[in-house]
Amino acid sequence: MESIFDIIYLVFVISMGFYLIVKNNKNTNSRLFGIMAVVLGFGDAFHLVPRILALNTANGFEVYKNSLGVGKAVTSVTMTIFYLLLYYIFKNRYNIKNRVLDFVIWLLAIVRVVLTALPQNQWTSEVQPLDWGIYRNIPFVIMGIIMIVLAYKYAHEYKDKSFKNMYLAITLSFLFYMPVVLWGDVYPLIGMLMIPKTLMYVWIVTMGYKDYKANR
Repeated sequence: MESIFDIIYLVFVISMGFYLIVKNNKNTNSRLFGIMAVVLGFGDAFHLVPRILALNTANGFEVYKNSLGVGKAVTSVTMTIFYLLLYYIFKNRYNIKNRVLDFVIWLLAIVRVVLTALPQNQWTSEVQPLDWGIYRNIPFVIMGIIMIVLAYKYAHEYKDKSFKNMYLAITLSFLFYMPVVLWGDVYPLIGMLMIPKTLMYVWIVTMGYKDYKANR
């Protein structure tokens, strides 16, 4: 069932992303939403494809251990790019002109990527160090909090019906994600929270798709 869910998710998100890129009618935000969805889908594929193979192969998690580790690292980077692109969607949509905020978002994204790339993460080990899982997610969580505040503030200020629940989707994605970071290796069942977290990303992309259809 997990394999079926992962395949449907990847096909859905990547297809929707390419659809928005091709059908954007020169709408910058729709194009960015499309790029964001494609980055999300292909980034997650680096982890989910080896996971699907591992789930359906004898001794799969041992065989695909390195691929799964590298895939998690790639996914960490593409999740960061996902929110960076979403920030620019907010900038365009709400005419946000704040150079300090631009600098902070870029700094957090760069720090997150650099921390993710350091060998101390031990991505290909069977169990990654918890402390480095926390370190690399500190800038990511700060970035998420900023995005939640922006989504809530401007959707209400502009009475933006299309994005009125954007802040909620981002909030829930982090609430589902952080327990996995903190306790996923100790209590494997907590890893199931990645499914609702993934659905929150699908919800975010779907909001962009519905907005495109409403304003086509």
